[in-house]
Amino acid sequence: MKLDLSCGRIGVKADQKQAIDYAARYGFEAVVPEAGYLGQLSESQLADLKADMQSKNLVFSAAGMPVDFRNDESRFKEGIAALPASSAALQRAGVTRTGTWLMPTHDELTYNANFKQHVRRLKEISRILSDNGLRFGMEYVGPKTLWSSKKYPYIHSMPETKELIAEIDVNGVGLILDSWHWYTAHETKEDLLTLTNADIVAVDLNDAPAGLAIDEQLDQKRELPMATGVIDLALFLNTLNSLGYDGPVRAEPFNAALRKLPADQAVAATAAAMKKAIALVN
Repeated sequence: MKLDLSCGRIGVKADQKQAIDYAARYGFEAVVPEAGYLGQLSESQLADLKADMQSKNLVFSAAGMPVDFRNDESRFKEGIAALPASSAALQRAGVTRTGTWLMPTHDELTYNANFKQHVRRLKEISRILSDNGLRFGMEYVGPKTLWSSKKYPYIHSMPETKELIAEIDVNGVGLILDSWHWYTAHETKEDLLTLTNADIVAVDLNDAPAGLAIDEQLDQKRELPMATGVIDLALFLNTLNSLGYDGPVRAEPFNAALRKLPADQAVAATAAAMKKAIALVN
């Protein structure tokens, strides 16, 4: 597993070079790539960036997937038109992973209609990514407080996401696995053991606030790994280790207190929490 720094996920504003410097300073092993920045670099500039990362023992992790596939068709088509260029920029920089999340509810589309739309749009996205050597991960969102918030619940568990992946049927499509969503979906070690390393594109590591039942947890209120012990991260991480998972692991706590800290302190706190969690792996 690669200890991955995603500045945006902890509320730190940083460009690509700043993120690389933060990652190196606080002992991370990977950093999120920015397709827009990487696409603007000349071959010599990119070579210099790669050399700098190599000297700092850093690699790129998983990029975000920029296409808006959740809303109207025109926005989707606009995103699809720009995807080949951004994907090619990532491939040129040596990036092999990208991903996004799935909204677990909808006001207008029934589950079946929403599923069909997701298959059609995500198949198109997945083919472009695959053509550019990019694995594509999808993250299900587990909290009942969110998937029950609109008229029609949608995908919010690992088995449902695996059904979507099977229907998309494009090489390299898999899961972004988040300890928070695994926990809020009431999932277990047995669910994790249905996966292989090839099924997992990236991992998010979070803890949950204490004092709430699982179905009372709110998606935008999480904790850094090991903060409360509510989520069994030893079981989660050791099971992933038993699967041979070798990809990025990053924090995504959506934590208000963390976001108020100065950037250096937020990155340092995240690094400390992540290292404490990774130390659970035996």
